[in-house]
Amino acid sequence: MTVSVKDVAAAASVSVGTVSNVLNRPDKVSPATVARVQAAIDELGFVRNDAARQLRAGRSRSIGLIILDSANPFFAEVARGAEERAAREGMSVLLGSSDQVPERESNYLDLFREQRVNGVLLTPTDVDADMLRHFTDSGTPLVIVDGEMPGGRVPSVAVDDVRGGMLAVEHLLETGRRRIAYVGGPAGIRQVADRLEGARRALARVPDATLEVIEQGALTVLHGRDAGEQIARRPISERPDAVFCANDLLALGVMQGTAILGEMRIPEDLALIGYDDIDFAESAVVSLSSVRQPARTIGAEAVELLLESLDSSGAAIRHVRFQPELVVRASTGR
Repeated sequence: MTVSVKDVAAAASVSVGTVSNVLNRPDKVSPATVARVQAAIDELGFVRNDAARQLRAGRSRSIGLIILDSANPFFAEVARGAEERAAREGMSVLLGSSDQVPERESNYLDLFREQRVNGVLLTPTDVDADMLRHFTDSGTPLVIVDGEMPGGRVPSVAVDDVRGGMLAVEHLLETGRRRIAYVGGPAGIRQVADRLEGARRALARVPDATLEVIEQGALTVLHGRDAGEQIARRPISERPDAVFCANDLLALGVMQGTAILGEMRIPEDLALIGYDDIDFAESAVVSLSSVRQPARTIGAEAVELLLESLDSSGAAIRHVRFQPELVVRASTGR
């Protein structure tokens, strides 16, 4: 049997309005009455109907977060940062993973809008300006996470991934590598394209260096392992002497793939660098060099931007861009 507010009011010998005040505005009720109502709630096992409350209020106490891949530790850290910041405001975070599928992303956007969330934090599979503009015009605030929307109409928090790609490849060039391969995911993912652009800019400064692009279907360890095995099967004269991967999961997979065939040593035969600097990077069999981005800070800052959007003061739309940091470990031989 479901316990109602009326049941609590009867048990505490108060009005329904008093119970409502205890639940929502306890400062308007005397401490003795609050204690009596709370005792009735505990005794009866009352659970407030938050769905009904948010229908009356027009908004819930939740924030929607849509990421590209919930299995990627980078996005797990982004979510943690968002949760920590939201909790300070008494809000919770509802998480959805698009798995880089636009249809799933669209379904989550519709679901969160139906749930009347306070706003949505989105790492887009592709920046569809018309779709995002339609979403924001519906009245639900939106913040782009790890990307930017053309035109700057939506707040965003991102990392300068072009700069990150330059840092990675400049480091490989400084160690004497000249035949460099870039292992990335689908080219339509903004982060993949920007990191490749940075790699190309770094290569353009060194006339005798070459860049090969090895595109994979996804940014996972298994796809990285496939790329590593492909490289290891080549004749020695056709192998790259360095690999820059679009994220650490791909890089760890490349490390596994080359080790499976046992014909290439890291870093002696192949220097390897990833991106994100997830925890597994440092603890790999050969510790992985990487380009670090502040994942947890990104999540927290995204919530901060959303809170600014919810403020009725009409503050200017902000775009936050962090600078990446090169982290050198054993996999690049320095």
